[in-house]
Amino acid sequence: MEDVVLASRYVRLEPLEHRHCEGLEAAARGDDHLYDWSPVPKDKAEAARYIETALSWKQACTAVPFAIVRLNDEVVIGSTRLWNLERWMWPEGHPSHGRLDPDACEIGYTWLAPSAIRTGANTEAKLLLLTHAFETWRVLRVCLHADVRNKRSCVAIERIGATFEGILRAHRMAKDCTPRDSARYSIIAAEWPAVKRHLTRYFPDPNAATC
Repeated sequence: MEDVVLASRYVRLEPLEHRHCEGLEAAARGDDHLYDWSPVPKDKAEAARYIETALSWKQACTAVPFAIVRLNDEVVIGSTRLWNLERWMWPEGHPSHGRLDPDACEIGYTWLAPSAIRTGANTEAKLLLLTHAFETWRVLRVCLHADVRNKRSCVAIERIGATFEGILRAHRMAKDCTPRDSARYSIIAAEWPAVKRHLTRYFPDPNAATC
């Protein structure tokens, strides 16, 4: 899968690489309580391992990891990824048979530096990822999960317009190494135009005429 850079007015998502190690380490400094439910690298060694794991998933074609860069100062403010890439077994003769892009995926492993919380960076990053998934890959579904204890993440996912599907019990290992119950959300292709209109209202066109 080819590398891609996704950029908008405030942030740029660029392929995660080893050169982002110091930036990720710096971004994770601050209020530890922000990361009660999200594993983030706390020193240079952890940042290196974090990147190495992400790149191994990329090599296996199961994830596309990004560094989130703030455009006004070119500072790394976090990371995110498209992952859990699904390629369905379309039968021969079906129009989708043999397609190379994923049919469904998940957005996850998203975290931001304390300075980027409540700045719109998360919303814009989600808009970039969803646009790529639905309009370039033409996926049929994008899923998002959050630890049910992480109310802030659940509210943020609901705010972008994703539909709550239910609770998956003992779904994944939590940061505290317990079986985590996950709140599951999704956006399907038919819903994407409305979700996109909703999200773009947060980032109006500065060149648009005003009354």
